[in-house]
Amino acid sequence: MSEGKPALPKEVTNYLPDFLQNAMDNNPYFSAGFGLMGVGAVLAGLRRGVTFGAGAAQRRLLISLEIPSKDPAYLWFLEWLSAKGKRDTATITSLPNKQPRIDAPLKLYSHQLSVETSEKKHRDQNNVTFSLVPGPGTHYFRYKGAWMQVKRERDGKMMDLTSGTPWETVTLTTLRKDSNLFADLLDESRKLAEQEAQGKTIVYTSWSIEWKPFGKPRRRRELSSVVLDKSVKSRVTEDIDKFQNRGQWYAERGIPYRRGYLLHGPPGSGKSSFIYALAGHFKYNICLLNLSEKGLTDDRLNHLLVNAPERSIILLEDIDAAFNKRVQTGADGYQSAVTFSGLLNALDGVASGEERIIFMTTNHLSKLDKALIRPGRVDLIELLGDANIEQADELFTRFYPDAKDEERTSFTDKLQEGFNGGYSVSMASLQGMFIRTSPEEAIKYLPMLFEIRNNEFD
Repeated sequence: MSEGKPALPKEVTNYLPDFLQNAMDNNPYFSAGFGLMGVGAVLAGLRRGVTFGAGAAQRRLLISLEIPSKDPAYLWFLEWLSAKGKRDTATITSLPNKQPRIDAPLKLYSHQLSVETSEKKHRDQNNVTFSLVPGPGTHYFRYKGAWMQVKRERDGKMMDLTSGTPWETVTLTTLRKDSNLFADLLDESRKLAEQEAQGKTIVYTSWSIEWKPFGKPRRRRELSSVVLDKSVKSRVTEDIDKFQNRGQWYAERGIPYRRGYLLHGPPGSGKSSFIYALAGHFKYNICLLNLSEKGLTDDRLNHLLVNAPERSIILLEDIDAAFNKRVQTGADGYQSAVTFSGLLNALDGVASGEERIIFMTTNHLSKLDKALIRPGRVDLIELLGDANIEQADELFTRFYPDAKDEERTSFTDKLQEGFNGGYSVSMASLQGMFIRTSPEEAIKYLPMLFEIRNNEFD
């Protein structure tokens, strides 16, 4: 090579044939630097060509499905992915003064994991279950013979204002010829979610303008497990049963297809328990709505009532307390934004929803405005009072099925004496006493319950 002529970089010359390299070395244009510019342009063009070709091949061969965290399918798919993709489950049992025992773990296959911890405590034993499930990152799995890529991405700068959690997306990618499997996978994940909730009651709470499950689905409560006055229980049950089967009847007469119930009575009379049992009996879920929730407005309230999940009971507990707080301003300047007129319009206004059941509860019926409990807004009002002889006797028998006849008689006689003396006792108080006492102790401590109840209303 001539002195003063710049040499080509080794990264270029190592990949050139000898004759081409000699030609470049002896060419004055290359020596002047134009050759290097040309080679760079060629390499850049090749790079862009490869990138374009790869992108075109990807667009023609692959297809992606994005599932944002705001979509219901997002939770369905993650539950499905957790059930199918769990690679390690270790149960650690901790006992006092002993080394923890770790039961046989399964093998791990994923490199990006999240931990789900479940802890159950029972007396001196502590059971902790760690489940390592696919977390944010990239995962691969085979579904019905097709390989799929799952990319779970979390945006730390964006937050879901309704739940306060980071915004997430899940992107599924597979070959275009297997795109029909997306629908199968989502349908399978939906069925798995329904299977988890089968035979259970889902409790929803409001998040901004949406209803979201509050915790895990709960085991349905048997209606027979709630000890109430039999006439009250039968009237409410028969009314709901009749309402469920009269949709066409309502439509033919131009009546809005909705029903409202008000349960009132002293604390501990079983109002909430009865509603929960009714939901299980009729296979309804429960939408729990707090009218004193900060940020709840008339428009949001109306939107929530109109868009409640199907087959759900909307529950407004302590309806009288909500509007006592409405006119009070706390130290932080908070004042409920829901107005009384807004509630009335949401219950039966022009824009109110249909095909729904609303339950309200209150401890003080006299504090409610008559406009709230008129027919059309509240169609059935029932009193759930303190325990009577029949209820207390039934509860005693359930807790003490092996009790002697004289113990049962002694208990009811002492209960009747208290009632004759002007005393009362709630079902919740009796149940609390039965849980921790024997039949003999229950008879002994019954007068104390009367005194406690009497002091509550002094």
